[in-house]
Amino acid sequence: MTPPAREPARDIAIVAFAQTAHRRRTDELSEVEMLMPVLHQVLADTGLKTGDIGFTCSGSSDYLAGRAFSFTMALDGVGAWPPISESHVEMDGAWALYEAWVKLLTGEADTALVYAYGKSSPGPLRDVLTRQLDPYYLAPLWPDSVSLAALQAQALIDAGETDEPQLATIAARNRAAATAHNPQAQLKGPRPQGDYLVRPLRTGDCPPIGDGAAAVVLAAGDRARELCDRPAWIRGIDHRIEPHGLGVRDLTDSPSTRLAAERAGAFDRPVDTAELHAPFTSQEVILRKVLQLDDTVDINPSGGPLAANPVMAAGLIRLGEAAARIHRGTSDRALAHATSGPCLQQNLVAVLEGEPRAA
Repeated sequence: MTPPAREPARDIAIVAFAQTAHRRRTDELSEVEMLMPVLHQVLADTGLKTGDIGFTCSGSSDYLAGRAFSFTMALDGVGAWPPISESHVEMDGAWALYEAWVKLLTGEADTALVYAYGKSSPGPLRDVLTRQLDPYYLAPLWPDSVSLAALQAQALIDAGETDEPQLATIAARNRAAATAHNPQAQLKGPRPQGDYLVRPLRTGDCPPIGDGAAAVVLAAGDRARELCDRPAWIRGIDHRIEPHGLGVRDLTDSPSTRLAAERAGAFDRPVDTAELHAPFTSQEVILRKVLQLDDTVDINPSGGPLAANPVMAAGLIRLGEAAARIHRGTSDRALAHATSGPCLQQNLVAVLEGEPRAA
């Protein structure tokens, strides 16, 4: 018997993106007050009202906020009455976007609002992030995020894959791009590499600590074309994770990124833009290698997380920035990458495309 024909998967696109101005501190703002302007902006850009959104998904972290179920307070910025279809992931907002994408694939909704936020300023971020480590072998040693990234950077240097001058060049290029293209960035322009924070990483090799939020709107099929002149179609998206124990990993490689990229179709055809969630300069070296990105690809035209790194929103921003390039017509096929955990532990890769230009 001939099996029934499968229905084609729905085409889903990012149709709007907004982010806050990223700042070192926002003591005068609550998470809701920080979120509301970007939520209003993406709705205004699409002409949608809150009641028009079929599904809402957010990404944030309770241990960053310092209280349980902190995301429920942020719903005040969305408006949860009348009741809405809503979900939350205890992850970067890129994974919230993945959940929303799956929801739209099911056909249960035609539009989705995805947002993420993080306030890193209230506490010692390097110490807070140790709480995501293996609780038996790693967390009791309190190895902070910069120290773990320094181990990865030193492994790359020892393997002959980079050196400190190359890392300084990466930092300078990202922050110059932020000056040219990203008015919302926290760090811009020429900056000294500074003193060693943890060898071989200097302050210039590390991301800024700051507060920020971002939001995107997803839409399916013809609804996306109604809401956006040039939708950024998600042609593939996947995420994978490395072993939790750092001691069993090769820190100079990222097999999970490579596998996610393969499954997302990143190697099928060349991309012209790549937004990489590489908070440390050494991590861009690894990502460029595993994603096979050469000098023809515009890497982090927004400045990337070296220019603004709101924890729990920086990955969603990579997707939003890549989509915005397609919306503006400055990119036809873009790759977006997000990461979570120490030393590129968990990675998400998406491929975005604009519709062919008229001849």
